[in-house]
Amino acid sequence: MKKSVLAVSIAATSLTLAGMAQAEVKVGFLGGFTGPIETLTPPVYEAAQLAVQHINEQGGILGGQTLAMPSGDTTCGDASAASNAADRLVNSEQVTAIVGALCTGATIAAANNAAVPGGVVMVSPASTAPAVTELDDNDLVFRTVPSDSFQGEALARMLLAKGIDEVVVTYVNNDYGRGLADAFAATYEAEGGTLAENLPHEDNRADYRSELGSLAAAGIPDLVVLAYGDTSGQTVVRQAYEGGMFTRFIGADGMVISGLLDGVGADVLEGNFIATRPGNPDTPGTEVFVELAEAGDISHEAVFAGQGYDAAFLLALAIEQNGSAEREGLAEALRSVSSAPGEIILPGEWEKAVELIAAGEEINYEGASGSHEFDENGDVPGVVEEMAVEGGRFVSQGFLDD
Repeated sequence: MKKSVLAVSIAATSLTLAGMAQAEVKVGFLGGFTGPIETLTPPVYEAAQLAVQHINEQGGILGGQTLAMPSGDTTCGDASAASNAADRLVNSEQVTAIVGALCTGATIAAANNAAVPGGVVMVSPASTAPAVTELDDNDLVFRTVPSDSFQGEALARMLLAKGIDEVVVTYVNNDYGRGLADAFAATYEAEGGTLAENLPHEDNRADYRSELGSLAAAGIPDLVVLAYGDTSGQTVVRQAYEGGMFTRFIGADGMVISGLLDGVGADVLEGNFIATRPGNPDTPGTEVFVELAEAGDISHEAVFAGQGYDAAFLLALAIEQNGSAEREGLAEALRSVSSAPGEIILPGEWEKAVELIAAGEEINYEGASGSHEFDENGDVPGVVEEMAVEGGRFVSQGFLDD
């Protein structure tokens, strides 16, 4: 009899532990916490964590379970580090899905070596290179940010509209830099601009004066730097300024980060620096996100913050729609909750979404960074805004026309 009681007790304990094990659903986060975007990553992570906070404050996920977000550092520039971080999330943490990565090379490495083999959906809020579109990913890799094929075109047309019809370009020699430079060059030259020089450079070097000398020899005052504001982009701009080689610097999203202001000096860049980045359109979702971000004491203005919130919230909605923490079926559910038709869900409206899903109603998330109608490649349309340095910080100059 004692054995029977003990057996029942053990069985009950096992069931309790099993229940506890299922009381948490995990969505991972992959970002470059160290390396060339180390000042860009924290605000994106904080925005994704804000989405997790809103979900847990409104009753949690899948019938009251807690949503957790374990993270991994890709370092941005090291494919093996990205693969290892993704492998840990996929196979050790057993995440249902992943927000990230941020750098394109890291996203590709994580997808190819861990996420796709493991059947894990990834939603990147920042990987903008066109190479992501071409991934053989079994419909598992999505992004809440438009491709650089779009941003490169917008940057080219912005410069031409300003009468800047001759530039020299240097770009970081990786998937991000090459993809953005190619898109920029194709549109800029096709629409009448002249690229006097278009040179790659390697990241994480201490000295770029040789490359700058070659670029400056063309006698063009405008230098386009398509790189990272924490590493090579910062060094290139600082050394070019110190050498008096150029009078204006032009960048894209990778340069619109606090590391550039800290490393070069906001006073140096004010009036001498313009850039583009994916923006958040003026929609009800973006207005709500501004309020939520301010209440949560995080920056709504940081590049990719809105996209980070949306990636996390969308994945949670997809898990709820899918009805379990299983990986299978999540991509289809993600497409469902992000697209019309359906009842509009805005940032923070988790409880409303759960009630509609439980009632069998369709929903359509309209997010912090706009609508996310994923195409067949997991890409989204978007808007691009012009940025400049004013009063010691980056300030939007408005959205650019298509």
